[in-house]
Amino acid sequence: MSACLVSRHVIHRSRVACFSNAGSRLAYLELLTVFAAHHECAVHAYALMDNHVHLLVTSSAGLDLARAVRLQYRAESGIPFEDDQVRPIHARRYLLACMRYIELNPVRANIVSRPESYRWSSYRANALGYKDPIVTPHPLYYALGRSPEARRVAYARFVRTGFPRPDSMSP
Repeated sequence: MSACLVSRHVIHRSRVACFSNAGSRLAYLELLTVFAAHHECAVHAYALMDNHVHLLVTSSAGLDLARAVRLQYRAESGIPFEDDQVRPIHARRYLLACMRYIELNPVRANIVSRPESYRWSSYRANALGYKDPIVTPHPLYYALGRSPEARRVAYARFVRTGFPRPDSMSP
């Protein structure tokens, strides 16, 4: 990866439902996996909601990743994402809080009562150790504990503490 790495919270929004079924969500995740490797991006967290997508990525090319996935998904599905928000984040102050915000989005939207119940987010990889080829742990995640189990337990405890608005955590 490039020496100038930046972490970004990317949000794709649509006025219509982005995903019609599990197959369309899997297609998006497949595109994300391919384009993240191509653009040398690390994806730390994601949540695929009905009408928007949250991504937390680190790379020098995060904007290219966001644009490439959005355009390719639109070409394949016909579903337009009308609005993209890309927010650089201060990793030490905000990264873990942003992960928590993203992975609790389905809970806040009353889709599920617990984040582990939502199949279309990175929570199960980060907090429960599920294998997810999309998720790359950030060094701040690694700092949560010496072993994978200690990190997962610490992260799950951190997520349970709640979800402040990410803007309130940013510098």
